[in-house]
Parts: sequence; structure tokens; C-alpha cells
Amino acid sequence: MSNAPVFDIDPKAFWNDPYPTLKRMRAEAPIAYVPQLDATLFCRRDDIFKNEKKIDVFSSDQPDGLMTVLMGQNMMRKDGEAHAAERKAIFPTISPRTVKDVWLGQFQAATETILAEIKPNGRADMVRDIAMRISGEALKSITGLTNMSWQEMDRVSQGMIDGCSNYAGDPKVEANCHDCTASIDRHIDEMMPTLSADPNHSLLSVQMQAGLPDTAIRANIKLAISGGQNEPRDAIAGVVWALLSHPDQLSRVREGDATWLQAFEEYARWMSPIGMSPRRVAQRFEAGGVTFDPEDRVFFMFGSGNRDEDKFTRPDDFDITQDVGPSIAFGAGPHFCAGAWAARSLIADVALPMIFEQLPGLTLDGDVALGGWAFRGPLSMPVTWTP
Repeated sequence: MSNAPVFDIDPKAFWNDPYPTLKRMRAEAPIAYVPQLDATLFCRRDDIFKNEKKIDVFSSDQPDGLMTVLMGQNMMRKDGEAHAAERKAIFPTISPRTVKDVWLGQFQAATETILAEIKPNGRADMVRDIAMRISGEALKSITGLTNMSWQEMDRVSQGMIDGCSNYAGDPKVEANCHDCTASIDRHIDEMMPTLSADPNHSLLSVQMQAGLPDTAIRANIKLAISGGQNEPRDAIAGVVWALLSHPDQLSRVREGDATWLQAFEEYARWMSPIGMSPRRVAQRFEAGGVTFDPEDRVFFMFGSGNRDEDKFTRPDDFDITQDVGPSIAFGAGPHFCAGAWAARSLIADVALPMIFEQLPGLTLDGDVALGGWAFRGPLSMPVTWTP
């Protein structure tokens, strides 16, 4: 076990708002063992940026990790050549050209339908009624599971996320995760004959065309759903909340002094929908005065790095004029988020401009609570607009 200093946290307070604790850690113990998480946390941006690339030491291959055990070994839990081969196989789905030529039009059509249906109501929950559905419909197209409802897409995504963070070993959480992965497998089984006869750019189809093993295909689909649903959902709702809460920032976008992409990327830095990434120590190593032993568990805390006072002028402020160049919101190493181009397109090119254009007078209609530290976003968000 590493000889890192021990830093105790209050798990409930950390889930409600991790940033005050992470700020203290950056100042007092930037690499520290947290007993409540049974992991050593890297909290400074440069430490994360440098060490995440050392895959021979901080390995993504975690055979006993919850993600691998519950969802199968996907490409995110592979390193080196094995990871690169699967990433290359899925590139036809998530390349910038495919996003522009194939997915963008589908994102626009689905979002247009969703907003047209909900506009007459004059009120909704931005998370549950709008962002969740926009994200779910987009993910149905990208994964190829068009036979799954957007509601089921969100359910199985959340179930897997809960399972992968079930460090307390709650049997109900584990059982629900198994139910969710079984649902995904059934939907994959139903779509495989269709996509064999009529291939397309979807993740399921391109993996089949590349001849990947069935276990890899299924594990990578589950990976895409576990991250590709909740993160865009949380980011769409979160950016809307941030802009409505900071009308000066919204005015900059509306007046053409800033872009929707700037708003999204600043929010991703400020609130980090993906707050951390776990690693397994593969060999004895020293970093920052701490000696790590094989099989130690490490968390690279992206959310903390994105508020590093040494890298950002106003780290705790939402300011779309801020330089987000040092941001590690999408990761920093070879596991840089494969869906980054699709996320930027869905959120910045489609969801944000269409929501503010088609829901005139959009305003918050109550308090907005956020939760989570590994994954973070608004829990509910009542809004109203002029029908």
C-alpha cells in the first residue's frame, strides 16, 4: 500500500459538493489516501496530466474492478495495443466527419421533435423531461440500439453507473446493475441480424464489421451507454442552469461575443460531469514523494484538476471568457474521451442553441441541486417558458 498521507472525508458532504474538500486537498495533501474511498487521490492538474499517460504504472486494466466485473472488459479497461486496436475499430462511428455528416442531422431532427412536443406545456424539468430525452435519442442512434426507448437508455445507464460506484457492496445496487446489462444484451441480440443485413455507422454495426469478438462488442456498447447517456444529459441541463444563473454570460452568447461551445467547455471545466478516472498500480513507483505498490488503487480527480489555482485565473467561477486550454474534462492521456466530438456537436451545436431559441423566456422555476463527485450534474431542474 502507498505511503501517501491519509486524508479523511465526509462521504455525504463530498457527494453533495466535493469542491471545498478537493481545494483543501490540493493545498494540504495533493496526493493522499482517502480511507472512505479506499483509494489514493491525485488532485493537482499537472500531476494528473503527467501520470495518466504512464499506462505501464497506472493501468486501466482492472480485472477485479467493478466496471470489468459487472459490464465486461471494455476498451476503457485496456491499455496499449489492445486499447488502440478497439479504438481504431470504433473510429468510423465517432470520427469528426461521421459526427458532421451522419449524426448532426439526426441530433437536430430528434431535438426538434422533442422541443416541439414539450413547448406547449410551458414548464418542465430540464433534466428529466428535456436533457435526458435529447441524450437518450442521440445515444440510440450512435449505439445502433434504435429498438430501445430513451427511458430505458437512461435507466440502464444509471444502473450501470450506480453499480460501478457501488464500493459499499450494496446487493440491491448490484442486482439492478445486472438487470440493466441483461436488458442491453437483449437489445443487442435483437439488432444484430438487422445490422448484419443493413450495416451503418453505429457503434454496434462498425464493431461487427471490424470482426471484434462478441464479448468486446457487448462490453464497448455498455461502456458507451454508461458514459454516453448521463454525461451529455448532465451537461445539457447543467449548462442551461449555469447560463440562466449567470445572465451576463448568457448575454455574451446571445450577443455573439461568445459561443455555445465556449459555454459548454467552461461548464465541463467548472463542474466536471466526469469527475474522476480510476487506475490500478501495475508496478512499484514514486510520484510526488509518495511510493506506490502494485495493486494500489488510484483515482485521478479530473474535477479537482479543473479547479487547480495554479492553472486557472478564477477556478471557482463560471466564466466563459476564461482560458480552458488546461482543462482535463475529457481526460488527458490515451483514454481521452472517444465521444468528445459527438458530445460537443450534440450539446454545443444542437441542444443549447435549440433549447434557448425554441423555449422563449426560459427561466428557472425553483432551486437546483447538484450531486455526485465521480459523475456530477443537476438532480432536478424546474423551468418555465412562454408557450
